[in-house]
Parts: sequence; C-alpha cells; structure tokens
Amino acid sequence: MKILLVRLREIGDVVFTTPAVHALRSHFPTAHLTYIVEPAAEPVVRHNPHIDELVIAPRARGIRGLLADLALGRRLRAGRYDLAIDFHGGPRASLITWLSGAPRRVGYAIGGRAWMYTDRVARPRALRARHSVENQWDLLAPLGIDAPDRAAFPVEMRADADAARDVDARLAHAGVTAAHRIVVMHVSAGNPFRRWPLEHFVVVAHALASRDPRRRIVVTSGPSEREAAAHVVSATNAVACGDFSLAELRALLDRAALYIGGDSGPLHIAATTSVPIVGLYGPTLPERSAPWRDPQIATASIDVGALPCRPCDQRVCAPGDFRCLTGIQPQQVIDAAEQLLTGPC
Repeated sequence: MKILLVRLREIGDVVFTTPAVHALRSHFPTAHLTYIVEPAAEPVVRHNPHIDELVIAPRARGIRGLLADLALGRRLRAGRYDLAIDFHGGPRASLITWLSGAPRRVGYAIGGRAWMYTDRVARPRALRARHSVENQWDLLAPLGIDAPDRAAFPVEMRADADAARDVDARLAHAGVTAAHRIVVMHVSAGNPFRRWPLEHFVVVAHALASRDPRRRIVVTSGPSEREAAAHVVSATNAVACGDFSLAELRALLDRAALYIGGDSGPLHIAATTSVPIVGLYGPTLPERSAPWRDPQIATASIDVGALPCRPCDQRVCAPGDFRCLTGIQPQQVIDAAEQLLTGPC
C-alpha cells in the first residue's frame, strides 16, 4: 500500500501531524509513506522513522508555481498512490492531493474544495479550545484509527547527530559546560500577535541568571529578528551563540534544563523533547497548541485568561494594544520557570 501525506506551510503545523504519521505507521506497518512539505518545515520530518520518502515542494508565485505543481502532480500520479491525506486543506494542498490521482483522498469538508476528496471530514470554521493534533487526527477516523493518546503518540522530531556535535562545539566555545544548566529563551515569533515585549524577556533573564550561578541563558530568535536577540543578550548576561537552524535548535534543547517562548514553531520543536517548557500564549489558546507529549513531562502554559477578543484570527488586534500578550507579566514567567527548574517546594 502507498500512502501520500500533504502538509504545507508552517513548522508548528507539520510538528502537529507527527502523532498522526506515527499512528498511520502503526495501523499500516508495511505501507510506503510519502510526505510532502515545504522547505522550511523539512527538518522537522527529515529523520522521522515512520516516513519512507520526503518530497519537498518549494512555493512559487503565479504561473511558475502552477506549472511546478502540475509537474509535481504528474510525478505523484505516476507513483500510483492508493491513499492521499491532506492535513492542510489550503487551495494548493488540496490541488496537489487531487492531482495525485489516488483513488481514495481524505480531506476537510471546505467550501469550494471538498469535491477534490473522496472522504470529507467536518472542520468547523470557529476557533475552538481543541488541540490542533486532534484536529489533524480527525482525518484518520475514516481509516478506523482510534482517538489519539499523548503518551503513546507524542509530537516527534528526531535529533540530528551532526547538528548535536555542532551545538556542543558552539556551547563549549561560549564557555558553557556540562555543569551548567541551560535555559533557552526564544525571543521572536512569526508575527506581532505572538511577540512578548523584549524588555519582559530582559527582566526574566536577569532574574533567572541571578538566582543560580550554574544557569546560562541562551537566547535564540528567527533569522529576521537577530537584533531582538542581540538586544536581550547585550542587556543581560545571556550567552550569544549565533543563529541556530531547526536541527541545531532541536539539539540544543536536548542539552537544556528549560525552554521559554511564545506559541511559535520553536516551542513546538521543544515539545518534541523532554525539556520542561514555559509557553506564553497571547491570541492563541493553550488548549489548542500546548505541548502534545506525555503529561508527566513538566509544562507551564501562561496566558492572561479570558478576554472578549481572545482567541482571535491574528489579522487585526481589535483593541490595538496586544493586551493578550502585554498583560502577561514577567513575574508570572519567573515564578513558573523557577517552579520547573527547582521542582515542588
């Protein structure tokens, strides 16, 4: 049996499909699983043991992009897949799924595109307090696969040995040894709706470093926000180790005692490890995107609680002041971090 999986776009969204990928491998142990992703998320599944083949689908605009997708469709059709599952549901993903020619195609019942699937699964448009892993898992119901279990099917991203060696060397060069306790603090996010104020990160970094001389704060960020990371490093005693690729970030987290960051791709990479996590949730809900892993692994999810405008679709901040994020105070994060670093009193 040949199964085609499609999940385009964001890093975190691809992470959220990995429990379903594992479940498909368990349900169809001899199947050939092919996964289509865009380049940015490829490292998430590069070493996934449940996937036999990766297809990278770069995104191009206009007629060039359409021609590339049609060529990809011809390649997939020649592969004679028996089943295709579209975990995305966007226009491009649904087109690729349909072009595959798989006789059975599973996707969401979305207006204007549902006809491209043979098996359609309802997906309410309203933002729900339901985890994204469960939303993805709904697509497995037509195949007779039972409800998900966090402990049995956590999110996954396997470590890269070369990246781990590079990270070890960079930490050693920065004076960080095995005797130190590393706190990874990710200070950027994909959009302003998930970006906690930089000065709040500075306060937290100062507080955590001052309470234990063994601690080393390693600040990370996306490539577009190097200045934000540099600001936090220069304002504190944080460790500067340069940019980390996704594979290197995954390796760094294996060395860490704690991860602190907003609801973005790096937090979901952290969730694939056993590192304790302090997650900061603004317009999103922890119920929807908190770490999906064994509940025994320590996690703290911090938000401002109920607001009339929360959750939102992250297109326009109705109040205009991003109060769902700015309302999270540094002391809340410090207290949660200390609890996870030191354990119960």
